[in-house]
Amino acid sequence: MLFPTLNFGLFFLAVFCAAWALLPLPRVRLAFLVVASYAFYAFWDWRFCFLLGGSSIFNWYMGRRIFVTASEHARKLLISGTVAVNLGVLGFFKYYNFFLDNLNGLIGTLHLGKDISYLDVILPVGISFFTFHGISYVVDIYRRKITQPAPLLHILFYISFFPQLVAGPIVRASHFLPQISAPVSAADIRARRAFLLILGGLFKKVVLANYLASNLVDDVFFDPTQYGAWDLLFANYGYAAQIYCDFSAYTDIAIGVAALFGYRFPWNFNQPYRAMGLQDFWRRWHISLSSWLRDYLYISLGGNRHGGLMRYRNLFLTMVLGGLWHGASWNFVIWGSLHGAALVLEHALCRDGLQSALSNVWRKILATLVTFQFTCFTWIFFRAADVPHAASYFAGFTRWHAPLTLATPFNLSLLGLAMALHFLPPDWVGRVENATRRVPLLAWGALAGAGTVAIDSLGPTGVAPFIYFQF
Repeated sequence: MLFPTLNFGLFFLAVFCAAWALLPLPRVRLAFLVVASYAFYAFWDWRFCFLLGGSSIFNWYMGRRIFVTASEHARKLLISGTVAVNLGVLGFFKYYNFFLDNLNGLIGTLHLGKDISYLDVILPVGISFFTFHGISYVVDIYRRKITQPAPLLHILFYISFFPQLVAGPIVRASHFLPQISAPVSAADIRARRAFLLILGGLFKKVVLANYLASNLVDDVFFDPTQYGAWDLLFANYGYAAQIYCDFSAYTDIAIGVAALFGYRFPWNFNQPYRAMGLQDFWRRWHISLSSWLRDYLYISLGGNRHGGLMRYRNLFLTMVLGGLWHGASWNFVIWGSLHGAALVLEHALCRDGLQSALSNVWRKILATLVTFQFTCFTWIFFRAADVPHAASYFAGFTRWHAPLTLATPFNLSLLGLAMALHFLPPDWVGRVENATRRVPLLAWGALAGAGTVAIDSLGPTGVAPFIYFQF
């Protein structure tokens, strides 16, 4: 069930009205939202609701066991085993056939016998996100960031809440569970802000991301041998704009929808293509994932506690594993490795960050342009179907004699508008919210409905799935 569809609109309206009608009965309301979230997930494949429920119950039970265990050694064994089970389930569904592909290739190269048979493993939508939510809960229990184990109903809701279930943002247990326990008040709902986020997200997805994909990006990446270097470069920039508009649109809508139910999600994007350096980029791009990797992986590996070389090793491994998290492909390993190597180099050269090392505006502009170009360069590995396709794309950068044919006025307008979003005032949502406080909420609701219809009419026919649904 995709956000910018009639099915989701009807689903949301029904759940929204029922949830607010049940406000005087908080436990019933919470149970209803859990059932609604499982119905939302069942729209893709009802069988995986059992996986989602099993993951939630397992992490709830292990969280209680870790909490009541006094021995620190036993606590370490429990948390290690719990994280291993979570990652094992994720690894089976996401990486089993990738592992067999490479193992069978090795068997064939060494002439060791017959290939190992494959299993028809279907990747559950959103498994990476709900697995990370489960790990967040048990690790926060272990680190005592959560002072009491949560009731089962709260864990079921935390892991399955439908706005963030399939593509984030990744919400920390220590951030979200206190919200579940607190009473929800209609007076605290910032409805105007939620409407702005939802409308902005719909525009970025339905108009910008979908047209960039259908008019520019998809055809070029499908067969880059048919295009010259200028077209390949233009499509590369087009994909950078598309993936930003697509993914930030999902999280903006998710944040807005959650806010209308009375819950706060963390901000996930902060104009990432304005970054001056890779450290700055990863503080702005998919913030909930990069901070999760820092706090739960990088620090667990040792962080910067054991000297410079170990710090660089841990940083590089974190980015490689972060790349592999995105999918079972060597493309993602290469993408993560390139970002890891660049971050290590940047840390080694600028210990306090590249931004603080830049002394004038022209150097800052140059740093922003270099960072953006490096990010676009690595997006080719992220978008290409496999390593040979990526190599074919890069090989096309020798064909500079071919004319630029894809930079039509419409495509230039799409790309220009997508990039212009990075130069809006960072607090533009708050400014519009404050400027429209005197507009009645009923009028805002009518405007939001009219805006949704208008955006839908502007977009191409059909709605492609969000890019991050595959992760």
